[in-house]
Amino acid sequence: MYRRKRGKVEKTRPVRVNIGERRVPRPQGRPGYVRVDSVHSGDWDGAKGLYLVNVVDEVTQYQHVAAVPRLGERHLLPALECLLDAFPFAILGFHADNGSEYINHRVAELLNKLLVEFTKSRPRRSNDNALVESKNGSVVRKHLGYAHIPASAAPAVNAFLRTHLWPYLNYHRPCFFPSVEIDAKGRQRKRYRYQDLMTPYDRLKSLPNATGCLKPGFTWRKLDALAGEISDHEAAKRMNQAREKLFLVLGRKSRVA
Repeated sequence: MYRRKRGKVEKTRPVRVNIGERRVPRPQGRPGYVRVDSVHSGDWDGAKGLYLVNVVDEVTQYQHVAAVPRLGERHLLPALECLLDAFPFAILGFHADNGSEYINHRVAELLNKLLVEFTKSRPRRSNDNALVESKNGSVVRKHLGYAHIPASAAPAVNAFLRTHLWPYLNYHRPCFFPSVEIDAKGRQRKRYRYQDLMTPYDRLKSLPNATGCLKPGFTWRKLDALAGEISDHEAAKRMNQAREKLFLVLGRKSRVA
């Protein structure tokens, strides 16, 4: 009976995609090595919600987020190009997990055109893209929630992100930057001290040769004016008010950050 009912079992055949180098980035204290991940806003009655593309610089924690209706190349490639262009420093490296939305020839062509190093996460190394994944929760989910956002709302969400969330995150919201210590056994220990708490912009200014990292068209005078235009408290207040208006359009309730 068993022999008549048995079925043939074949092992999964691994598929190797020769796009991107499988390793962690090595910024060596230089800004411009960004991590990328996407966050889905969920489905509702079979309708797909929009996706939020999250890009974070590893050294300064500069962060930009964009909303796209789909993760296809028609929407994703222009969004990636816009996100990378928004950073005030040159982008040198681009690191993603192994999702097909990023590991494909079109994204590789875009990065090759921009002369950006392309790396991807290693198998069974969950920390390879931990920075951006932590920002998915502490920033993206915190400010935009877990509920469904229709794909058609992408333009309205992008207007909120660019006008309010980007400036708030990069010039007014402080982040912890770890200090690495070596213990007696030679192991690295990261310490998060309050004296190392600063905004991504302040972190950028504190780097050696920070001036040489700026892209053409960006100056300290211009960036200082942007950072000092309003206080941190006022930036958070305006961001929360704008989010309330956005959620009224979306028919949702928000929580104050």
